[in-house]
Amino acid sequence: MASQPVIDEAVHRSGALLDHLARRMRLRAESVLAPLGLRPRHLVALTVLRARGGSTQQALSTTLEMDGTNIVGLLNELEAEDLVERRRAPEDRRRHVVELTETGARRLQEAECALAVAEDEVLGALDEAERETLYNLLQRAATGTVVSCTEAIPD
Repeated sequence: MASQPVIDEAVHRSGALLDHLARRMRLRAESVLAPLGLRPRHLVALTVLRARGGSTQQALSTTLEMDGTNIVGLLNELEAEDLVERRRAPEDRRRHVVELTETGARRLQEAECALAVAEDEVLGALDEAERETLYNLLQRAATGTVVSCTEAIPD
């Protein structure tokens, strides 16, 4: 029988805490977005469209890592609420360009304000400097290069 690895109790692992915090934030976000008729996936799509000033449907699908069928469903939901507008690309009539409408921009702004309140509730134990540090650390962790255990151990 193989022995269990020795775990140094002084070493803190963040995975479970990050999962718990993410779950709390997700629940609060969903509760403040629901009255606005939005879900988190709507918010992400609207944010991407605002940042890009519009996008082809295919590029949006790639960015959001959604297959074509799911992106069409998502855009149908947003279009039904007049939050986005799809039109044929003038240079290639087979492609659709998706743009944020004025209604979509206003709803996105409302959602961001509601989410700021939710974030304040979840992160209320941290002061402004600590929140900035947390944000910077999470940003670095999210965009950093991952080194696997086998890569880190020399032969």
